[in-house]
Amino acid sequence: MEVVSSTYHLPLVLFSVFIAIFASFAALDLGIRINKSKGFTRYIWLSAGAFVLGLGIWVMHFIAMLAFHLSIPVTYNLILIIISIFPAIISSAITFYIIIKPTMGTMKIILSALFISIGIVLMHYICMRAMEMEATIVYNYLFGLLTAIIAFITSLVALYLLLFVSQNQKTTRMAWKKTGGALIMGIGISGIHYSGMAAANFISDHQPNLSETVANSTFLAYCIGFGMLVILAVVFISIFVYKKFVSQSIKSERKFRSVIESATDAIILADSKGTIISWNNSAQSIFGYHEKEALGKKILLIIPDKFRVAHQKGIERYLATGIPHVIGKTIELQGLRKDGEEFPIELSIATWHEDGSIYFSSIIRDITERKQAEKKINQMVYRDPLTGLPNRLLLNDRLIQALEKAHENEHALAVMFIDLDRFKNINDTLGHAIGDQLLVEVAKRIQNCTSPTDTVSRQGGDEFIVLLTCTTPAEATQTAQKIVNLFSHAIELNEHELFVTPSIGIALYPSDGKDIETLIKNADTAMYRVKEEGKNNYRFFTPDMNELITKKMTLEIGLRKALERKEFRIAYQPQIDVSSSKVTGVEALIRWHHHEWGNISPAEFIPLAEETGLILSIGEWILYEACLQNKTWQNEGYPPLRMAVNISSRQFQQSNFVEMVRKILSKTGLDPKYLEFELTESIIQNSKHAILTMHQLKEMGIHLSIDDFGTGYSSLSYLKTLPIDTLKIDQAFTKNIFTDPKDASLMSTIINMAHNLDLNVVAEGVETLEQLQFLQQRNCNEAQGYYFSRPLFAEELTHFFKEQ
Repeated sequence: MEVVSSTYHLPLVLFSVFIAIFASFAALDLGIRINKSKGFTRYIWLSAGAFVLGLGIWVMHFIAMLAFHLSIPVTYNLILIIISIFPAIISSAITFYIIIKPTMGTMKIILSALFISIGIVLMHYICMRAMEMEATIVYNYLFGLLTAIIAFITSLVALYLLLFVSQNQKTTRMAWKKTGGALIMGIGISGIHYSGMAAANFISDHQPNLSETVANSTFLAYCIGFGMLVILAVVFISIFVYKKFVSQSIKSERKFRSVIESATDAIILADSKGTIISWNNSAQSIFGYHEKEALGKKILLIIPDKFRVAHQKGIERYLATGIPHVIGKTIELQGLRKDGEEFPIELSIATWHEDGSIYFSSIIRDITERKQAEKKINQMVYRDPLTGLPNRLLLNDRLIQALEKAHENEHALAVMFIDLDRFKNINDTLGHAIGDQLLVEVAKRIQNCTSPTDTVSRQGGDEFIVLLTCTTPAEATQTAQKIVNLFSHAIELNEHELFVTPSIGIALYPSDGKDIETLIKNADTAMYRVKEEGKNNYRFFTPDMNELITKKMTLEIGLRKALERKEFRIAYQPQIDVSSSKVTGVEALIRWHHHEWGNISPAEFIPLAEETGLILSIGEWILYEACLQNKTWQNEGYPPLRMAVNISSRQFQQSNFVEMVRKILSKTGLDPKYLEFELTESIIQNSKHAILTMHQLKEMGIHLSIDDFGTGYSSLSYLKTLPIDTLKIDQAFTKNIFTDPKDASLMSTIINMAHNLDLNVVAEGVETLEQLQFLQQRNCNEAQGYYFSRPLFAEELTHFFKEQ
């Protein structure tokens, strides 16, 4: 027994190594295809890869065995040779199946390396078993163990290379790395075989001449090798055709990916289980998660807790029925950032089917800025810019809804119309800035008196409307009283202590109206009744208020047309010198005779003229007619008289009042010294321009008197500072001088005070001889009243002059 000598055919050895390298290169390329592919296509490439790698390993081993020449005849068992192919292919298939999983950990690579190394070792020793010869194979187990170790380490390195190359396709040096990986894999696979062969010793009794056998084995090896190359060529041609076939698809996918990455909206792709499989840059910017943080996570990651259940149910319903509810539509909801902040988003969802699975694409837009703009526009359209309260438009919307619910549920509601008393005085005195601050504070106080379901609205100026929903008259009364009580306390603004009071009118649904206009109108009417009755209170609307308002409106219409119809006339009441009984002047008093209603009292229409502003045109007409009549009497030869004309506060506040007086005097030709203006104490007290205007009138030569003296509450200091000529004592004092000692005492005091200030005194309302005698005893200068004459029209007064 002796060891059989052996040799290697070097060209075949090199050829076997080349086959191993070439097969490894093809396997790496197929590994990339497997990693890129999905669904059924992936398993096709897996099968091709397993076949190429397994067959390449087997061919390399078989060629290497044929390159191994012994000095004895050697044949091979065909069945075992065929069987040896399967461990290589099966182990390669298992390895590729493991590495195509989404997550590839170290343990999976080790397991894959173990499978493929076992397959290679099995293949090697099955091939060794297929050798038929007159020799016995004795193995060196140390070398055998080394073969197994080399097989495992080589497989481990090869798998890491395969994974690295397939997952790092963006580098420009990928081809070089793939070639290097193929070289390492090919050399490693070759090393497994040749280390295994080194572990085998062949023992035989003789050594025949094998030149012919060697030639046949070499020829067979080259045939098998070139056959394998043909197979590998077919594989590469298939890959090339595949690349050409799918190149357009790959380009489209790259373009699609480029569009996704450049989009300003978040584009998120997810599978049917809600797992995120694509996450673009805008998604990262909007939600705060990097791509690595989001991929593989559930889409619920960006959905607030309160919407998650509904979202999950919606997806499950669609997957079960295929009926879209929000698919294909654009909806608005809330998104959730990484930092926990919720924000408004606009979401569009679409689906597509691929390889039998359903995928979802979500296009998400951050609409925070749009919502803020909408809110700002809504504020401008529906909110009062000063107080932030609902304006008329929003109030009308809420009233419509409230009326519908009230009608449906058969319950009442109340509309409160609030107007601030004395606000204009504060606004004019302290300026609009303080006035605006005051309105803001007033709005807060009113809101504090109402519930969250009520609506407090600012109508403009100092007017507010409160809508009380689902209320009763008793509850409306409590709210109104609460508001009145709250305004009993001062409002402090910029070191100013301000007092304003509310006048509140209340209208109830359905008793006082069933529509918006009627309810607001009736509440407004009730508020004006509060104003007339002293302000700082509340009143519920009653039908008789409408009658009063209707009469007032009718009177206003008639008043506006009275000048055109020449329904006004002026009556003149003589003013008599108490000591000489001579006429010293007359007071012009307006009278209105309506063509249908007859005579209307000045006490009824003068306040209305003041309120509507008609007093300006009427007052100018009176002044012109009175001056013209006085000049006419003078032209007719009657002794010159002073014409007293009452001036309202509104007239006196006109910026062009002095100029208007000057024009009338010029037009009528009346000397200013024969004109007297009767002013009320309120004019002097409230008008900023009173002092300047009075001095201008005085410089013109016009006499000035204070009418109804003693009835006001202003300071008496103006008597010594203002250019006043006359005090007219109110008729209320004259009437009661014999019935009330206090009135008699006040009358005497006023006369004495006027004389001490060198002022003329005129007593109004003298109706009896006793009253005249009282005035004569107190040295009153002048008097007027029915004792001397009632107010007379011009032609009647002419006869009076003649009698005088």
